[in-house]
Amino acid sequence: MALRSIRIEGDELLRKISKPVEEINDHIITLLEDMAETMTEANGVGLAAPQVGVLKRVVVIDVGDGVIELINPQIMETKGERKTVEGCLSVPPINGAMVQGEVIRPQWVLVKALNRFGEEIAIEGTELLATALCHEIDHLEGILFIDKAIRIINDEE
Repeated sequence: MALRSIRIEGDELLRKISKPVEEINDHIITLLEDMAETMTEANGVGLAAPQVGVLKRVVVIDVGDGVIELINPQIMETKGERKTVEGCLSVPPINGAMVQGEVIRPQWVLVKALNRFGEEIAIEGTELLATALCHEIDHLEGILFIDKAIRIINDEE
């Protein structure tokens, strides 16, 4: 496993749509492992492949219950909504102040994806997991949380 460099807002690659994974091979497994290590080292909750310079539909998330690996994730259903406060490893601090934003996200989501073994899995998420799933899947579409934020805040407020 290796740490990968995290792309920062302004990098054109973060605005591109990721391609589906056609074959789960050693490169994809290594990507998953590197992403999990990079996310953990950066104290993140989630990381999408474009954030480490790979335009593939691959996401890792850890909201405290262990790493969830998702290949070709799709949001199948959502319910409700709630206002969340989000940050992003690809949106760095400004003048030392962490950039966050208020975003309206679903209260509950159902996501289908493949795991590292090519098996179809379903993940239901509420609260932080729902937010992380939506946030990371947005990255695969070239969308950052700042695009959806109804208000930008920083940690000085």
